[in-house]
Amino acid sequence: MTDRVTSTARHDERDGENAVAGGGDDTGEDESSTALRSTLHRRGRRMTPQRQLVLDSVRELSHATPEQVCRHIQRTAPTVNITTVYRALDLLEELGLVRHTHLGHGAPTYSVEGHEHVHLVCHRCEAVDEVPCEMLDDLAELLDRTRGFALDATHLALSGTCRRCRASEEAGESAPASVPDGSVEPS
Repeated sequence: MTDRVTSTARHDERDGENAVAGGGDDTGEDESSTALRSTLHRRGRRMTPQRQLVLDSVRELSHATPEQVCRHIQRTAPTVNITTVYRALDLLEELGLVRHTHLGHGAPTYSVEGHEHVHLVCHRCEAVDEVPCEMLDDLAELLDRTRGFALDATHLALSGTCRRCRASEEAGESAPASVPDGSVEPS
């Protein structure tokens, strides 16, 4: 009986998560807010304006550290603090609405669930590029076949040296200036 109740609760949570993550019709943020409220309610939590602000900010920024989310929110809601942002991000990740990736040694970067690509992080200039997950299909197949390991390439950052830094190295120059705030800079 307990397994059936747990299974039903998980199914209900997924339904709410799917609605928030973009399922349903295109009625906009109101539907998203309603779905988030419903999911939180089923989990014994309540919807707060701060949680909605955090989710909206992650959506608007595409990739953002907790500090960037906090600064974005504080432009319109100066009383929201970094602790509130971290707690909201933890809960939203637990609900499957956002996910984080470590793009280097700093704070994790958050994006909305479904925002899927592989991050390429230059360890010299700290620029971040994005490539489709499908570029790792051969590696995923090899890992599955040889190790029985199922790669989740949607939640991945690879470190290396970007084209500009490699060209600078070959020319004997220093690394190009890094991108401010670790922003994503597709090339």
